[in-house]
Amino acid sequence: MTKIPPDAPEPLPKAEFAFPGPLRDQLVAAVLDGSKTSTTGLVVDYELAGDPLPAVGDRSVVVDSDDRPVGVIEVTGVRVVPLADVDLAHAVDEGEGCTTVAQWRAGHERFWHGDEMRAALGDPGFTVNDATALVLWRFRLVTDLREK
Repeated sequence: MTKIPPDAPEPLPKAEFAFPGPLRDQLVAAVLDGSKTSTTGLVVDYELAGDPLPAVGDRSVVVDSDDRPVGVIEVTGVRVVPLADVDLAHAVDEGEGCTTVAQWRAGHERFWHGDEMRAALGDPGFTVNDATALVLWRFRLVTDLREK
């Protein structure tokens, strides 16, 4: 892994896993220890934010719950699939300890149906179903920005 030079041409966008707090801390730790190499987003979330979907080669700065940069990741794969088509390899590679797709889905539904996500989407009744479009992306850690 290499350090980003201070005179890099442009700042990288942030990679924010979940919302600040215990879940983000858990996910960021998994990114940094290499056990988290995939993640999932709602297509509708990208659309509402006006953000492009990730693309292979994109790099971003992982931030912790205190908005401190702790690593740089690079996208290695992107798929848009309905919720019903999430596979076990993706679920396991999210690094949350899931051993079945059903277990992964239950945890993600709790998150997506939570007050913070519904507020972020501006829809207090937001729910997902088998047809909900998801962005499944894979990444690799290219730089650990923590002081050693």
